[in-house]
Amino acid sequence: MELLEVKNADRKNKKIQSVLMAVLAAALYGISSPASKLLLVDIPPTLMAALLYLGAGLGMLAVNLLKLLKKKEQLEAKMTKKELPYIIAMVVLDIAAPIFLMLGLTMTTAANASLLNNFEIAATSLIALFIFKEAVGKRLWLAISFITLSSIVLSVKDFSSFSFSIGSIFVLFACVSWGLENNCTRMLSLKDPLQIVVVKGFGSGAGALIISMLLKEYSSNFLYIFLALVLGFFAYGLSIFFYISAQRELGAARTSAYYAAAPFIGVLISWVVLQEGITQTFLIALMIMLVGTYFAVTEDHKHSHVHAEESHEHKHSHDDGHHSHTHYPEIVGEHSHEHTHEAIEHKHAHLPDLHHRHTH
Repeated sequence: MELLEVKNADRKNKKIQSVLMAVLAAALYGISSPASKLLLVDIPPTLMAALLYLGAGLGMLAVNLLKLLKKKEQLEAKMTKKELPYIIAMVVLDIAAPIFLMLGLTMTTAANASLLNNFEIAATSLIALFIFKEAVGKRLWLAISFITLSSIVLSVKDFSSFSFSIGSIFVLFACVSWGLENNCTRMLSLKDPLQIVVVKGFGSGAGALIISMLLKEYSSNFLYIFLALVLGFFAYGLSIFFYISAQRELGAARTSAYYAAAPFIGVLISWVVLQEGITQTFLIALMIMLVGTYFAVTEDHKHSHVHAEESHEHKHSHDDGHHSHTHYPEIVGEHSHEHTHEAIEHKHAHLPDLHHRHTH
């Protein structure tokens, strides 16, 4: 009984850590909007997107090289050919989504695009449920509904100006692309997050840079280019790193719900840095967001479930109730290698991590 209580406490701590990582990812991403607003004065939008992704790739590559130089033990599993379909999909979707958004913006108003952009949270959850078979219960649907509503309230200044058009369809395509990309990234979340961000950064950055060159959108302001790369490391590189780490425990739908805090953090930063005022609409949206967050945090998913026999590689330890294989000599603490899970049936509180993808 004592051992079970310890394991339950560990799972609770992991959930709290994962929620904090998702919020930290949102906070770092929230920096990007007000900071980009300052840099966009002299950097075209498509070039800006390329620099942000390339900054993420370069920064995280530097972090990875520092780890190698310090000869730190490799605890994370590397991506392999098995993950190649998800890697390609992740990069392609990250290039396609901004293109759809830009096309939409040329045919609809900024207010329309801002409103429709909130569909990403719902798109991520629906794709997670119907395509990737992630468990989404009633309490989480309530959380997603409130969080989406709060984002809509925050993003739209005048609801009477909303109209549906061809441009709106392109914005929805962008949301679906990002929703699918979030789920593809989730399928990689047991692998080394550093490696994922490097691949994502260079792949998506190179794609956006090619588009920028084709559109002849350049900049000769090297200081702003450097600052955009630095911003990319923090607002994209570290943000994506924490986002992927959170997905390991929370799954795609829940991480997306917590990540929706990003625009609220962006408004607060704009208030402090750019002296933009806090409106009554923001306070209303914030209250709705807190209600949604309450439902997400207090969700308790617990039932008897079956783990089929499975072989894979990822970072793990032997005190979590799911990794009972033995080593000779014995290994204590976290480590990574290919291992096999024996078929087992048990009951405990769990989230839709990659060990709990069973149907309901």
